[in-house]
Amino acid sequence: MTATPLSPPSSIAAPPRLATRLAAPEPGWTVEADAVVVGSGIAGLTAALELRTRVPRVLLVTKDALVSGSTVWAQGGIAAALHPEDSPEAHLQDTLVAGVRLCDPRAVEVLVTEGPARVRELVARGAVFDTHPDGQISLTREGGHHADRIAHAGGDATGAEISRALVAQIEAVRHDPGIEVIEHALVLDVLTGPPGPDGAPGAACGVTLHVIGEGQRDGVGAALGRAVVLATGGIGQVFRSSTNPASATGDGIAAALRAGAVLGDVEFVQFHPTVLWLGAGVKGQLTLVSEAVRGEGALLLDTDGVRFMPDEHPMAELAPRDVVAHAIVRRMAATGADHVWLDARHLGPDFLRRRFPTIHDRLREHGIDLANDLVPVAPAQHYHSGGVVTDLVGRTSLAGLYAAGEVACTGVHGANRLASNSLLEGLVFATRAARHIAAQVQDGALPRLTPTGRTGDAALVAAAARTRVQRVASDGPGVLRSGEGLTRAATALAAVPTDAHERRDDGRALAAPQVAEWETTNVHQVATVLTAAALERTESRGGHARTDFPDRDEAWRLRLELALDPDGALTTTRTPLS
Repeated sequence: MTATPLSPPSSIAAPPRLATRLAAPEPGWTVEADAVVVGSGIAGLTAALELRTRVPRVLLVTKDALVSGSTVWAQGGIAAALHPEDSPEAHLQDTLVAGVRLCDPRAVEVLVTEGPARVRELVARGAVFDTHPDGQISLTREGGHHADRIAHAGGDATGAEISRALVAQIEAVRHDPGIEVIEHALVLDVLTGPPGPDGAPGAACGVTLHVIGEGQRDGVGAALGRAVVLATGGIGQVFRSSTNPASATGDGIAAALRAGAVLGDVEFVQFHPTVLWLGAGVKGQLTLVSEAVRGEGALLLDTDGVRFMPDEHPMAELAPRDVVAHAIVRRMAATGADHVWLDARHLGPDFLRRRFPTIHDRLREHGIDLANDLVPVAPAQHYHSGGVVTDLVGRTSLAGLYAAGEVACTGVHGANRLASNSLLEGLVFATRAARHIAAQVQDGALPRLTPTGRTGDAALVAAAARTRVQRVASDGPGVLRSGEGLTRAATALAAVPTDAHERRDDGRALAAPQVAEWETTNVHQVATVLTAAALERTESRGGHARTDFPDRDEAWRLRLELALDPDGALTTTRTPLS
């Protein structure tokens, strides 16, 4: 079977048209490396460490400080078949089930077979996981897993411990002439070389970035490299409420799209079922109550005190996240409530404080005692299963451009990520990408290219529009979707001004090339692509739930791939799964 280009849905007169670059000053400085790694979560740090010993020069760019990546916020743990009674095959089956028949089995096989070795390498790099008295790593269970295979650290601070260990490794070699770290740098666009003879996008050859007044470089510059690794994390701030940090504005996925790379599975957004509910007006990064709490036996109750998950799924509270999130939303609608309750009181105060110290302390900040109180929770955006399409070594459709971690679409997650597979995916595929780049550099297969200009428009969306865009995304491609709601969202997003003029005389907000505007432009572009994909897929599957198409349709067992043509028109292709 071959990929099939699609016409726009009948409800949309024409496909969306997006800019192919951000409006920004010309670079005022240049730095060169063999590989440019963007992002400092588990994927970016791993890629940089792997590359440091394999290529002459690596540049690691991060939007904030090194310790600010999304990995820091990962509570539950990292999944791997480490127990003698577990197996990669069992982990593979649980992952395929959670992905609702949209995973790439080859990618999942890579994940589960290489995962245990990568976790042990992480320990060798200094990560300290919780252990039993005999020294063996302590393993627990989360939703969708049929075995105890979640390694955790500090009870519920796994991501923070992994980040600490990897950052320490980077700091230890920070003065090595073969590596440079630029912090507080927002990557604007992927630089590309000359287009192919058939008009195909040119190969990636670096990035433009804006350093926010830190260090010896500031303003906009160009980082040139034989290869670029995007490890920029997720899209959480596209929505009104998310567990993602404020820096998760979809920068990598938007930059890849503008450069001509193919995106896939973008309609599949995971809304974490149990996020602390503090009222309808709360926004920004919300407090996550890890799935591991339910893994240890906590129960979900509606506002009438009724436990409802056993009637929804055989695994009850440990069902895959999309199942639990959708069940909560339906229960909230049935009871007229804006939250449900998480009940962990029966687990005991000593156990809860020892196993979940971070969650316990964060809840106490809001006057909630996990050991004595019911915890109000509701779904909020948590993870993006789609992203920039890659192969098994992290290569995107754009020569020289690689992606790893949440920004990538490796095929591991399909329609819904299995709990705690995300850290493992970043670890496994960042390692693969780095080793492939090193081999390509050694073979001379990644030449240095001179950046050239791209056709299409430059864009800048006023920062004042971000709240509007977030509201549209939350109401359109939110937890539960409909054709009517998605059409309204597409229309509203198309009406957001995206011109690059600094001076306006029509009463609209002034937009100038600066961080808030660049981030808002990325948020707008990601919301537009997400809405288009969600409108196209007329079924419900995993993290994509349509109230007007509530059933799963095997005719949709395919990947929707999206890209911009040279003029910025969004194209959509149905790609069959092998």
